[in-house]
Amino acid sequence: MDTFFIPASLVAGGLLAVQAGANAQLSKATGSPFTATTLQLSVGTLALLAVALATGTLTALAGLPAVPWWHVIGGTASAFYVVSTILLFPRLGAVVAVGLFIAGQMLASFALDTFGLLGVTPKALTPAMAGGTLAVLLGAAAIVAGQAGSLRQALAGKAGWIVLALLAGAVLPVQGVVNGLLRQDLGAPFAVGAVSFFVATLAMAATLLLVALFRRAPAAPSPAAPAPGSALRGMPWWGWLGGLAGAAYVTTVFTAIPAIGASAAVGLTVAGQQVASVFVDRYGWFRLPQRPVSSLRTAGVAVLLLGVAIIKLL
Repeated sequence: MDTFFIPASLVAGGLLAVQAGANAQLSKATGSPFTATTLQLSVGTLALLAVALATGTLTALAGLPAVPWWHVIGGTASAFYVVSTILLFPRLGAVVAVGLFIAGQMLASFALDTFGLLGVTPKALTPAMAGGTLAVLLGAAAIVAGQAGSLRQALAGKAGWIVLALLAGAVLPVQGVVNGLLRQDLGAPFAVGAVSFFVATLAMAATLLLVALFRRAPAAPSPAAPAPGSALRGMPWWGWLGGLAGAAYVTTVFTAIPAIGASAAVGLTVAGQQVASVFVDRYGWFRLPQRPVSSLRTAGVAVLLLGVAIIKLL
């Protein structure tokens, strides 16, 4: 089983770089990251429903009324994470925020594995697990320092935002575990993924409504400004792939955690994301700005990969 979930988790993490590029295009076309996220979650929901229908597992949804309510709400973590990125990127910078997300993910997955929380099979705390987790955290710190300069200056006076970033990262492995419990209830991974994405879509739609209610009336649009419909028509086709990439990531994580453990699954997806992001930044894929990849960042990715290998192989 490991021979499948190890490469699958790496690829799923890499797809997050695709999701980021696609969502950037969709946000630009819609003029709102909240609208773009709601749309991409809707696409993911429809895609997972279609796969569940094609595999004959859509009928598993009939069992939803009998499952504990909190097994169904894993998708709210996606909405919380997305809203957190929208709030944090302007305040901490994308690189620093992502580094804190990684730290939150690894610390939460370490706790899930070590203490057997939420039904996760507990794993004995070994030097390999502790050392591997520490290496991943050090690698993430090096990635941040390599791109953002002084980590101390970037985080100075922002304790509240730092806590939010750590929590936003921590909810992702918790989401994977909760979705895994729903899979045990229903026995159909694609149906579970559809439920998770549908709940996330509802949560983001509610957020979008709240933002619309509390936002000040916008200024009159410029006569030269393109209409939203024309902006969407001018968007590249891959701008709609964010929902599909997210669906693949979420489904892979909650199926991988019971097989290889939370720390290994999360570490592998983080590693895949960081490796892919190096190429995205270096070559400016998905119409994102080209950024030089520093030697410190490259070393950080290497240390992160080493930490994941220690967690899984030793």
